[in-house]
Amino acid sequence: MVRRPVAWVVALVLFAEALGVAAVNWVLASVVDRQDMSLAGLDPDMMSTSSKAGGVVFGLYFALCGVVALLAGVRDRSPAGLGRVLLISAAVVHALLGAATWGLVGPTAFGYMVVVFALIVLLLMTYDGRPRRPADTVSDAAPVGGAGGDGAPVTPPAAPTVP
Repeated sequence: MVRRPVAWVVALVLFAEALGVAAVNWVLASVVDRQDMSLAGLDPDMMSTSSKAGGVVFGLYFALCGVVALLAGVRDRSPAGLGRVLLISAAVVHALLGAATWGLVGPTAFGYMVVVFALIVLLLMTYDGRPRRPADTVSDAAPVGGAGGDGAPVTPPAAPTVP
């Protein structure tokens, strides 16, 4: 019951963050380009281009993570495979950025990173266990031809012979 709203909120936050990261990098690239100054002998055009490329790459990364969260909310299923790896990596990125932002930016940015980290972890954890359906339950008897409790194969009882 809380899974879908959390997935939708995570998707919205990641989409907003994708746009924000791309916009900030684009603005920083234009500032570097207009000042036409080098930093430790680096080419200003190269710094501007790499900042724009980094903004696009990280923006697409967060947007892809947002698509994974959105699909999890629409389908009401746990993200699997590459989608799960993307969300886990996004959680790790937010945890590391949260640790760095406390000293560099301040407690407000740290709080934002921790909230996004917590939302992603909540998304991953709420979809972790599925409720079992009656068809999924296993009977007490071992299946015919399957493995018994000790791992040895179970053979069906022989039919009685009539002399």
